[in-house]
Order: sequence, then C-alpha cells, then structure tokens
Amino acid sequence: MSSIGSRVEMCLNILCNASNFQIFVNNLLRGKVVLPKKECSSFVSIVGILDNRVDLDSNIIPAAANKYFASLCAMASKLAYENSQFIKHTVQNKWKMELLHSFSFKDDGTQGLVFLDKNRNPKRIVVAFRGTEPFNVEDWCTDIDISGYKLQGIKGRLHRGFAKALGLGLVHENEDDHAYATITRLVIEHLKKNNDTTTRLIVTGHSLGGALAVVFAAALVMHDQIQLLERLEAVYTFGQPRVGNAEFGEFMEEQFKLYGVEYCRFVYNNDFVPRIPPDNSLFMYKHFGKCIYINSIYEAKIVKEEPLKNYFACGSGATRRIDAMWEIVRSFFLPRMFGEDYKEGLVQLMFRMFGLVFPGLPDHGPRDYVNATRLATY
Repeated sequence: MSSIGSRVEMCLNILCNASNFQIFVNNLLRGKVVLPKKECSSFVSIVGILDNRVDLDSNIIPAAANKYFASLCAMASKLAYENSQFIKHTVQNKWKMELLHSFSFKDDGTQGLVFLDKNRNPKRIVVAFRGTEPFNVEDWCTDIDISGYKLQGIKGRLHRGFAKALGLGLVHENEDDHAYATITRLVIEHLKKNNDTTTRLIVTGHSLGGALAVVFAAALVMHDQIQLLERLEAVYTFGQPRVGNAEFGEFMEEQFKLYGVEYCRFVYNNDFVPRIPPDNSLFMYKHFGKCIYINSIYEAKIVKEEPLKNYFACGSGATRRIDAMWEIVRSFFLPRMFGEDYKEGLVQLMFRMFGLVFPGLPDHGPRDYVNATRLATY
C-alpha cells in the first residue's frame, strides 16, 4: 500500500504542479529523470492535491472568534497531512505564525503539528493531528482496532486504536517515542520558557485526527494535567469517527463543562466516517457533545446527532447518490459565486465521481470542511 501510494503521489505531484512538471520535462529532454523530493516544501500529499489551498481566508478576521478559529483549525487539520518542510513554509511564510513543532511517529503513524497563533490576544497554541492517509497501513490498523479500552481515571471505554496511537497505556523506554508525552512536554516547556500565563490551547484534527484530538483531551484528564486543562479553550473536529461508549461521552462532557472547554464536532453532509463505528447494541459506540451539521449547500445547524447516524442505514443509498450528483454539478458554480479559491481541479472532480459508487466517500475530504467553515453560518 505504501509503495502504491508513493507512486500515485509522485505522479500527481508531477502532473498537477506546474513547476514540478516543467522541471521534470526539462530534465527528461536532457536525458535525466529527476523526481521531486518528497520532503521539499512544494511536494504535497494526495489530500493537498485534492485541495491545494494553503492561504487562510482573509475575509475571516481574528475578531470573529468562533468562525476564525473553526476556519483556522480546518486548514490546520488539512495541513497536518503534509511533510515537515511544507508545514514549516506554510505556517511561517503564508500564515505568519510560529511553528513550534511538526511531529511524525513511525511506529504508530501519528503525525501533526503544533503552532502559535499570535493574531489574537490572548495567543493560542494549536495542536492539529493528521487523519488517515489513504495508503498508510498503520493508520488503517489504528482505525479498525475498535475493541473497547479502559484508561485509568477515565469513565467508560474508548476505541483501543485511538488510545494506542497516542501512546496511552503503553510502556515506552523514552517518552519521546509517542505523541501525547511529546506534545504536552513541548507546550509546557514553551509556556515556562516565555513565562506565559495567558496563552490558550486549541486541539483539532480531521478524521482519525479528530478522534485523536478528543482522546488527547481525555489523556490530559487521565494525567491530571490541570495546567493545560485550564488553558484548553476548544476542541474542533472535522469528520471525526465515534471514539467511545455513552459513559465515556458523559464523562468527557462533564470534564469539558468543568474546565470551560468548547467541543464542536463538524459533520459535512453524507460523510461516512462520523457514522462509524456503528451506534448499536453490538458495538455501543456513541457520539457526544455539540454537532455542527453542514448540508450540501453549506447550510449549518446545531444538532445532537447527524442525520442517518449509521452509515449503512436502510434506504439511504438513493438520497446519497442524488447528493453526490449535485456536488459534481455544484463544483462548476462555486468559483463563479465565491471566487477562484473554490475552483476544483480535475483530480477533485474525479474523486467526487466516486460518490456515485461509494456515497459519502468524497464528503469526507477536507475540502468541504474548509468550505463549510468559510461559507456556513454557525
């Protein structure tokens, strides 16, 4: 899978990046085949090819707190899929923010970034976790390990794969071997170094990354990290799967209320991932907290649970395919209505066509979540 994914990404980077394509052709004419370097600041993942936007929406000003942070988190969750040089270039040169760390743990596949947003007072440290990479075996192993798992000091049971991905409940020779310890140590050291008493913390992620964001907050409770819990302002997730059972959800709602944490779970239209693992008597997984549901015309409403809460709900296939057809048509109107930032490339259009066969798959892409946080009112 990794080999296939690597070749697909390389081909797409050559074909879809004008600079890379020109360099490739020039070298080819000289009798030399030089491929783009995967760790350079111009090489993007499949997610980045589907949505090549890197600039923040200048129309959303920092003063509009809820919309600004939701939009920033959607972009950060998308950026988490990229390599460290791409992340560094984007955060520092495009966003004009301070990158504190970009992390990648090969053993469990956990990846993401930590950066400081100085655009508002108080400042915010944002932790963004990467979601499932299409050709990453470790990520898929994490996703399917759905057996219940009990964390000490946490009520209820949660998804074993998500807990393991952060290194919770595991023995490590070095605490830097896993994400939770590395991130918490980094944030605490930054606050101490700068004698910072006001900076707040936001945790976010798309897909698997959204689940890790929730489990990270639970880990702060588990380890009694009062210093960070009191600074934790919000947890924003996009296309997040279910993380635990009803008891776990009730416990986390109590903790978020205790520490004044805003938890917003964004779900776009027919995205299949928020509807798994199933919410039934066999699996017993439950969502909790506020769900911001956005439909295919980017209208948002706050609900307790997204419509058709389980993906394999009977009789939903026809409706989802009609939505998939509309999303293909809609892609031609968006740039005319809202500008070139909403223009969809050929690869994205082909991806949308998969929705006619596998309804809800294209809806899971970060593009619609970025669009939703920019266009919807919530």
